[in-house]
Amino acid sequence: MLSKNKIKFIKSLEKKKERTELGLFLAEGNKLVADILNAFECELLIAKPVWLATQGDIKAKELIVVDEDDIEKTSLLKNPQDVLAVFVQRSAVLNPETLKDELTLMLDGIQDPGNLGTIIRLADWFGIKNIICSPDCADVYNPKTVQASMGGIAHVRVFYRSLPELLNELPDLPVYGTFLDGKNIYCEKLTSNGLIIMGNEGNGIRRTLEKHITHRLYIPNFPPEAQSTESLNVAVATAITCAEFRRQQIYSES
Repeated sequence: MLSKNKIKFIKSLEKKKERTELGLFLAEGNKLVADILNAFECELLIAKPVWLATQGDIKAKELIVVDEDDIEKTSLLKNPQDVLAVFVQRSAVLNPETLKDELTLMLDGIQDPGNLGTIIRLADWFGIKNIICSPDCADVYNPKTVQASMGGIAHVRVFYRSLPELLNELPDLPVYGTFLDGKNIYCEKLTSNGLIIMGNEGNGIRRTLEKHITHRLYIPNFPPEAQSTESLNVAVATAITCAEFRRQQIYSES
């Protein structure tokens, strides 16, 4: 049985202040926890026997076997599963030089943790190793972000930097952004390296970043003359954009 203090500690990780001060974050769910166990140092793992029976050797500083009631008392999910774990946050320093030969996502003011988590999942799917977030983006270690990443957080490194400053350090890289007045993404030649900037859910890409963008892209609706929604969700737009970059890369190499 978990103590009240242990439950209070776990639930406190819902708040960014606590996560930052402790350097920890929470992950829940049978597959999610299993997927990231080898990528992050595990401080605490609590699980039902049924989940533990499906795992091999678990590297956790503290492991507590619990029943259904303890999981429900501790979980932040509406429908708790069989395991939750507390992990140590990564402390990595970005080396801009490593970005020159890769495709990298830059996120400008993405506010919704679910969108950020989905974009991390997409980056993992499309082989994008690094995501650079503006300082006002949602927290990568927010439980909703971690949940939405579906394990992608184990394979994609997320950094927080001033985007204009970083762009000044990479003057020779192609920089792509999506705009309503951009050129049709399906008609443009896209490179296998460069920076793709995705903007805020409501306001798009900030004007302070526009001057750095060398290629303005547009994702057309179909048919073009039809009335449709004003814009796409940022995670959906990211998926379409990354898919077209990789499609062109595959065909150019074949």
